[in-house]
Amino acid sequence: MMAQIVEPPRFSRIVVVFEPNPEKVALYLSRQLCAELAVRMPGIPVDQLPTSHAGHGRELARVAAQQSLASQPGGEGTSGLPLLIVSVSGDGGFNDVVNGVMDVPNSTAICTVLAAGNANDHRRSVASMSVVDAIVTGSIRHMDLLNLTVREGSCPPMERFVHSYVGFGLTADMARGIENSGKGRVRELFGVAITLPGLRSFEIVRPDGARARFDSLVLANVNRMAKYGTVSDSTIPSDGRFEVIFLPHTTRWALAIMTLRAVTVGLGHQKSVSRYEFSTEVPLPGQFDGEIFDVPSGACVVVESAHRAIRTLG
Repeated sequence: MMAQIVEPPRFSRIVVVFEPNPEKVALYLSRQLCAELAVRMPGIPVDQLPTSHAGHGRELARVAAQQSLASQPGGEGTSGLPLLIVSVSGDGGFNDVVNGVMDVPNSTAICTVLAAGNANDHRRSVASMSVVDAIVTGSIRHMDLLNLTVREGSCPPMERFVHSYVGFGLTADMARGIENSGKGRVRELFGVAITLPGLRSFEIVRPDGARARFDSLVLANVNRMAKYGTVSDSTIPSDGRFEVIFLPHTTRWALAIMTLRAVTVGLGHQKSVSRYEFSTEVPLPGQFDGEIFDVPSGACVVVESAHRAIRTLG
């Protein structure tokens, strides 16, 4: 009889963060994931942490990262192994988990996502193997984040780490159109189509005083967004730079053609930078990792690359 080969453990603990709503797929995917991990990695503790409200994933990830850090006398965790946090979610849920880990300075926690949302842009852009295979055998690597800061006068700044993209104008409007149209490719593309006629351009002011009017501005760390769009040909989310994809104010026909190109052949090569800054003179709709937010008038917006800020799998 051949002896069973037992692989050494890769992680001190695996934490699975998910939304327990029985009407959504995350609950069932998290159960399936835990069952597979019990078979393939039986010696590693797996904790299921359901969320109960918006932003709870960030709180859960922060506590887990703090506990892991506190147990590091000279290495990662009590066994010298890293903590793994799996977000069973879409882009927004993964954003919460990433920010929870980034809330803990010097955290060595590893983050990955099991796609359970609507767009899943991050997973679609970077996946090279299944999540379970990545957990069992995949390499641990560093990933850039985008550091988004919005300052308005003397108010405390709004700060957020972003794993995939920050968009202004068209992207936020398209997200609302997709959200309101219902699920399904045809319905969502129809939602985009009926959104385009109501699009309003916006003007930004750069630090040197130069002004620019756009229909859309996207700062992207991945090459796919809005579920169907390929916004650049970059496939390196860890080079300390991000792509700037903009569409100057133009006709509705030109905008429709650009949108069609994005969802078919892609937009091709785009300029990359490590920092982008502008200010607003009117309120501006924005979106990061699928989550819609509003930029007030008179605000200063800064997006910087947080190079190799976090560790992930695959």
